[in-house]
Amino acid sequence: MFHDQQPVGMLSNAGHDWSLVLAGGEGSRLQSLTMTAAGVSVPKQFCSFGGDVSLLHDALTRAKSVTKAERTCVVVSEHHRMWWQALDLRIPDQNVIRQPRNRGTATGILLPLLQILHRDPKAGVLVLPSDHFVRNEAALAASLRAAMRIVRRHTDRIVILGISPDEADPELGYIVAETDGNPDLRVVTEFVEKPSVAVARSLIARGGVWNSFIFAAPGATLLRAFEQRCPRLVTEMRHIIATSRPSVQYDLLTELYEHAPDLDFSRDILQRSPSMLRVLTVPPCGWSDLGTPRRLTEALIHVAPRSEHSGRRRAPFVDLTQLNPPKYAAG
Repeated sequence: MFHDQQPVGMLSNAGHDWSLVLAGGEGSRLQSLTMTAAGVSVPKQFCSFGGDVSLLHDALTRAKSVTKAERTCVVVSEHHRMWWQALDLRIPDQNVIRQPRNRGTATGILLPLLQILHRDPKAGVLVLPSDHFVRNEAALAASLRAAMRIVRRHTDRIVILGISPDEADPELGYIVAETDGNPDLRVVTEFVEKPSVAVARSLIARGGVWNSFIFAAPGATLLRAFEQRCPRLVTEMRHIIATSRPSVQYDLLTELYEHAPDLDFSRDILQRSPSMLRVLTVPPCGWSDLGTPRRLTEALIHVAPRSEHSGRRRAPFVDLTQLNPPKYAAG
């Protein structure tokens, strides 16, 4: 069971690798599909893709291929409490970090980043969305570990994992990069969000890859990228985390979130820090963000859903494999 966050001192041996799983999103594009029998829409990270655990559990398992449970964090939204509180996440309670409200993906990363750096100032951080499906987890895990090794050697870099495209999908973001002596680790030159099919084909021909929104970075380097874009928000949030008692910290954060800007991480942070960015191409691994009815349909048609049972506490999520793919084929 989740308990309110307890004060946690800084680690005596700082400089560990940490994972941060993002689970505060609304899953708005699939809300009409992810309904319970009572007609309540469940954010897709709390749904399953076969088996008896949620997509959030899958992301936590992915994270634990790189970091230990005590250094695996998840950021959630308070208004989703009925979903995440029911899950057995197998991480320490203080590593479940609550957002008072959704203020965009950038703010959703900044809050837990500052919590991690308060505990471990030299932390390296792997950031993972919680709503992906991956057929070959071992292939992705190898790239996750490679990304963390790179940012330990090159402390001024943010390494984004790019997925090798298998089609010109207009519903995804693309990263264009140029080689810097290593064909697998390239310098980012351009982000293109949701291009037309024709433009997507052109991007792929130029070596473009899908933006997985999975990335690794030294925590201090990632924080510098935030400071360049939203210094006041960083200062105010860091002051609350560093100086306030646990009993009042959430209330102070709630007040801060009331006037905090809505910030998109890709648009407002990454794209404004081009010199820091590198892209590491992941070998074919059967990745999907399950982000739209069409992509969910394709995953259901082309990927055999998992059916294993973990023995973990069953949660009240929707099983996406029980949907009828042809019904949603038109997207």
